[in-house]
Amino acid sequence: MALEVKLEAFEGPLDLLLHLIDKNKIDIYDIPISLITSQYMDYLNALSDADPDSLSEFLVMAATLLDIKCRMLLPREVNEEGEEEDPRSELVEQLLEYKIYKYMSQELKFMERDAGRSLFKESTMPEELLAYEEPVDYEELLKGLSLKDLERIFKETMKRQEDRKDPIRSKFGRIEKEEVSLERRTGELLQYSQNREKFSFGELIGMFKGKLQMVVTFLAVLELIRSNNWKAVQEEDGGEIMIWT
Repeated sequence: MALEVKLEAFEGPLDLLLHLIDKNKIDIYDIPISLITSQYMDYLNALSDADPDSLSEFLVMAATLLDIKCRMLLPREVNEEGEEEDPRSELVEQLLEYKIYKYMSQELKFMERDAGRSLFKESTMPEELLAYEEPVDYEELLKGLSLKDLERIFKETMKRQEDRKDPIRSKFGRIEKEEVSLERRTGELLQYSQNREKFSFGELIGMFKGKLQMVVTFLAVLELIRSNNWKAVQEEDGGEIMIWT
């Protein structure tokens, strides 16, 4: 059966094979390889005078079809899973992949064509209208839900929040910045001691909360003792440390 076609109608051998499959209404997963090979060779014979360079891909596919046709006549090979291998499977995968890309390129071409016909204008709607949000009708939103349903939804929501926590990092303490400096704390302590002849070190430290606050206070006390502004006295071992001004 002679097949009258033009080379310009096909972009390559896979394009020609898809044409033959569609023309004969063949299931791409069950290609009658003898029929398709025969029609494919008729097409090449009609182009015997064409430029060999432009036919190289078509000739390679012709050799592939003939190879598949020969293997179809032989006993099927068995793979590692014990299943028979179809000699046409690799060709089918190539055809499916080519068909996807072909349709995608056509879709992009249509989108490009339609985009050239589209015109846009800036929005003329008032800002108040654009910012409008339809109020939520909570009665309609909760319609059909019982208190038990709401309790279940609440527990599921809380569980999802709990599952998001890092089991390690969630146990870390929160790091907060405390605005405190040694110079400022020293001035505060001097002002505190102006009308006091003596006071306990524990009382002084207890005035400030937080580890950083206590550390800076301790350093400020040491600085005041070093500069002879204060004196520290412990009358007995393990007893209270008293500060004298």
